[in-house]
Amino acid sequence: MAMKVGAPVIGLNDSGGARIQEGIDSLGGYADVFLKNVNASGIIPQISVIMGPCAGGAVYSPAMTDFIFMVKRSSYMFVTGPSVVKTVTQEDVTQEELGGAETHTSLSGVAHGAFDNDIIALEKIRELFQYLPLNNKLAAPVLESDDDRNRQENSLNYLVPDDPNIPYDMLAIVKKVVDNYEVFEIMPEYAKNILCCFARMDGRTVGIVANNPNHLAGCLDINASIKAARFVRFLDAFSIPIITFVDVPGFLPGTNQEHDGIIRNGAKLLYAYAEATSPKITIITRKAYGGAYDVMSSKHLSGDFNYAWPSAEIAVMGAKGAIEIIYRHESIEEQQIKTSEYIDRYANPMIAANRGFIDDIINPVDTRA
Repeated sequence: MAMKVGAPVIGLNDSGGARIQEGIDSLGGYADVFLKNVNASGIIPQISVIMGPCAGGAVYSPAMTDFIFMVKRSSYMFVTGPSVVKTVTQEDVTQEELGGAETHTSLSGVAHGAFDNDIIALEKIRELFQYLPLNNKLAAPVLESDDDRNRQENSLNYLVPDDPNIPYDMLAIVKKVVDNYEVFEIMPEYAKNILCCFARMDGRTVGIVANNPNHLAGCLDINASIKAARFVRFLDAFSIPIITFVDVPGFLPGTNQEHDGIIRNGAKLLYAYAEATSPKITIITRKAYGGAYDVMSSKHLSGDFNYAWPSAEIAVMGAKGAIEIIYRHESIEEQQIKTSEYIDRYANPMIAANRGFIDDIINPVDTRA
């Protein structure tokens, strides 16, 4: 019915799983629901709110919806409960440790947010709902905004440190650019090195994806790639414009990342951006190095408008690493000279702009305009 009339679905979940007494009939009922979730995906928004236990097969319907939110200390999600885990693996684990709100919002990435109680959870769902269209054929609602669309934000000139190795909070920059400094963040406790949030520009819904140098220097890792890719694909499914703020030194190095599949999972974000047909705007605030530059909605992935601040550095890698490879047989003094030359030549967005990979170099204060 919801798909026929083009109405979103919000599921309030509190289930102990399949009734053993019903046997195969209960499993068949689950599968019917799963099929409906799949058929509705990308056609109408689907939101799940876990307000109590959600165990066994019951977890898979929320898992296939667009957003999952949980209530702290009273909601749980797990395929097999603590008693089964104890029997099979001899592990002693509580419901909260196994599948509580903190576990799924910060460790597993299953849930997109958690709230203190049922009332706050429902209020936040209302807030999120204001950003979403009813279905993939309608535009998201436009709200009147008293925030001047051409507002200049002078503080943006000072939020990015001159030293490229000093971190800063990208969320502060995002809030300075959007309407009324307000965002609705998705998965704020998971993969903090990348930000995903809804906001408004001139009253219209936009999706924000941004590297956050405050965590892991803004590197892309497996969790960040999966988080951002899923968000980008949701935005594309419902024709919501995508604004990307870039400050990325590359993909996170390490054996754990390589062995766990950073190549495969990093490609998911690349694929999501490349196939997206929603309007795509990109702002490079500081570093954009290596393959991560390509992945983050670059002009090469059919970005519509790509801008850079004067502080932007677009290169294969940072100066120190590049010189240590190219001039590894030279003396330290010679390497220092070459590092200065490299910085003078590449630590700016001019070459990318000359090639047409950047549409314009803009003053930070004019970012919103």
